Amino acid sequence: MSETTVKKDPSTPTLVVVLFLICLVTALLLGLTNMITAPYIRANEWKTTQEAMNAVLPADSYDEVEYTGGDATVDAVYKAGDAGYVVQVSPPTSFSGNLTIMVGVDSSYACTGISVTSTGETSGLGSNASRPSFADQFIGKTGTVAVTKDGGDINAITGATITSRGVCEAVNSAIAVAESMG
Repeated sequence: MSETTVKKDPSTPTLVVVLFLICLVTALLLGLTNMITAPYIRANEWKTTQEAMNAVLPADSYDEVEYTGGDATVDAVYKAGDAGYVVQVSPPTSFSGNLTIMVGVDSSYACTGISVTSTGETSGLGSNASRPSFADQFIGKTGTVAVTKDGGDINAITGATITSRGVCEAVNSAIAVAESMG
C-alpha cells in the first residue's frame, strides 16, 4: 500500500515573522545605501547649483542670504559679490508643475541669464526652455517680462506656452526679489 504524506502548511504567525524579517533586512539595506550615498548626492547637487549660478551671473563667491519676502516661489537667494543676486525660483506655472530656474539679476536689476536646474516638462517641448534660442531672450530684461501672447516681447517655445509663461514668472519674481534686497 502506498503511504500518504500530509504536508503541513506553515502557520500564520510563522508567515508573519518571515515577512517581517524580509522587510527588516530590506529596510536596513536601503538605509545603509542612503547613508553611504547621501553625501555624494548633496555634493553633486551643490556642484550643479554652483555651475548654474556661475552660468547666469559670474562672481567670485555666492553667499546665501535670507529672503523674508512674501513670494513663496522663491527657493533661495544668493548674493553674487557686488555683481547682484542669483535667485532660485520654482514658478507655479509650468506644464509638469516641476520646474526650477536660476535667474541672475545684476545691480541695475536687469536679468543676466537663466538656467533651468530641474524640469519635468515634456521632452522636446517645454524641456527646450534651457536652449539658448529661448533663454537668451531674457538677458538684459528689466521690469516685467511676458510672452508675446500676453503682450510682452518674449517669443514662447512652440507648443510650450505654459512653460514659457512659467519662465517669465520666474524672471519677474527674481527681479522683484533683487529690487527688494536693494
